[in-house]
Amino acid sequence: MTVDPEQAAAERLRRWRLVLGGDEADGTGHALSGRDAAMDGALTALYGKADRRATGRDRSGGLGASAPSVARWLGDIRTYFPTSVVQVMQRDAIDRLGLSALLLEPEMLEAVEADVHLVGTLLSLSKAMPETVKETARAVVRKVVEDLEKRLAARTRATLTGALDRSARVHRPRHHDIDWNRTIAANLKHYLPEYGTVVPERLVGYGRAARSVKKEVVLCVDQSGSMAASVVHAAVFGAVLASMRSIDTRLVLFDTAVVDLTDQLDDPVDVLFGTQLGGGTDINRALAYCQSRITRPAETVVVLISDLYEGGIRDEMLKRVAAMKASGVQFVALLALSDEGAPAYDREHAAALAALGAPAFACTPELFPEVMAAAIEKRPLPVPDTV
Repeated sequence: MTVDPEQAAAERLRRWRLVLGGDEADGTGHALSGRDAAMDGALTALYGKADRRATGRDRSGGLGASAPSVARWLGDIRTYFPTSVVQVMQRDAIDRLGLSALLLEPEMLEAVEADVHLVGTLLSLSKAMPETVKETARAVVRKVVEDLEKRLAARTRATLTGALDRSARVHRPRHHDIDWNRTIAANLKHYLPEYGTVVPERLVGYGRAARSVKKEVVLCVDQSGSMAASVVHAAVFGAVLASMRSIDTRLVLFDTAVVDLTDQLDDPVDVLFGTQLGGGTDINRALAYCQSRITRPAETVVVLISDLYEGGIRDEMLKRVAAMKASGVQFVALLALSDEGAPAYDREHAAALAALGAPAFACTPELFPEVMAAAIEKRPLPVPDTV
């Protein structure tokens, strides 16, 4: 198919005009109309230069503090842009233009595109919410939580069920429970070269762990403001783990205080509205609480989710981690549990944990089931190469 050079050049100018915003220095000389002009207007309202006098070619504007104008803008961007872009633009509008207060109005909440970051903003505002807004806010949060559960729950349960079965080794397994890889590895000394085969004298098989509680998991989550997305994902995963009879799950959130939300794990929305994002951080106090609740160290996995900026007693924190590991606890340190990668974090504390055999790394929601499976089976964690 032959492309008309003039049409190709016009399309390039159109795209550059949308990118550059129509300032005098953009150099395109290209005028927009119709849908393109409407898209440019939506971008102008958010990213324009409101401190300059508007002309026909200047990208200037703003959303101001008017709820009706913001509601119209939200409708416009949902019309012209895909959901992933809408979510980014909403986040930028809240950060750049200070629109958080408008989220306390029910009609505004009904207009936004819900995502994890919006949930974090709503949770930070929850204590200031009037009663007329709280039910709408809970509906927004529940939609995000249900979407996350649909995406993550089935794979998490399947992965961890397999890990629990593999962690319960038996030496007189039924035929369909034999772990052939481990059986062969355990019997290599019985290799018969003349027959080219291994004669297994000892069988290694899987137990069936799902009939009773075999493992204890403690999720210890930093609820300081920078950890909002991690708190949302941790609440969802906590609910999924709590739904598995073979795992006894505890969820502990902390800043300078510690709150145990285990009794609310049947509804992650209740968990999230029990958080108080922001404030300081006392990891040592949180780990002390978790340590006091451990009854079977060899069967326990403790997952600390924090950026490691410790406001408590650093040396005591490290001593607690060392003591838990020495007692048989599998200790996992995650700098974040989100899609965004590692936030700013205390590198000195991360290095100290790594020296104790607990490397700290950012974990995506998709990787988390594999991390938990490795911890349950007491094998090396699948630490990303970027660490």
